[in-house]
Amino acid sequence: MLRKQAFSPEKYDKNIVATLPYYEEYFKQIIEIVHTVFHTPIAWLDIGCGTGKMADMAIKNLQAENMICCDNSRQMLKIAKERVCSSKVDFRETPIQNLQYDSDFDVITAILITHYLKHEERIASITNCYNAIKENGLFFTVENFAPNNDIFKRLYLERWKNYQYENGKSEEECQSHVLRYNTEYFPVTITEQIHVLQECGFRNVEIFWCSYMQVGILGIK
Repeated sequence: MLRKQAFSPEKYDKNIVATLPYYEEYFKQIIEIVHTVFHTPIAWLDIGCGTGKMADMAIKNLQAENMICCDNSRQMLKIAKERVCSSKVDFRETPIQNLQYDSDFDVITAILITHYLKHEERIASITNCYNAIKENGLFFTVENFAPNNDIFKRLYLERWKNYQYENGKSEEECQSHVLRYNTEYFPVTITEQIHVLQECGFRNVEIFWCSYMQVGILGIK
């Protein structure tokens, strides 16, 4: 019982909210855009599904009739399955680099995934997403981004550190998250992220949300 509680989706998400500003907003923005575009049942691929938050919101608020949730963590998938009890959702242990779909989905979401990848892996992974999505389908990515210079990097990292501290993190925890930047994950600029989507074939690419050091980008096939 204690083990299950320690890895509950609610506790996991609460920790993320204290770490990433406006975390809940990522999902709300995506739901609103999908609701605006689609008025018929849709097929949805959620990559790096984590605790199943995106799937839970999609099933409750949209006509998501067929949803596949992928993650490379068996533990995360176990948590997601406990959270989302629906025959419309299928969970698969698959990383973004190994996707093999062909125009199967109306919507694809990839939240905080590609900043761990090298440039070549990013291109291959986003290309997989492009291949998996239908014509006029929506591809949403939310990622950490690199500021354009060291002045803004220092400013944004300090602001992020202050946010975490004000939300209950210890000084040591705040600093450890800041030190992960460019050592454990490797964000690139917003401009480069947009160029990657364009290089992979998306004909329309636009920012749909941005705050602190996270940006949401929408690509339309």
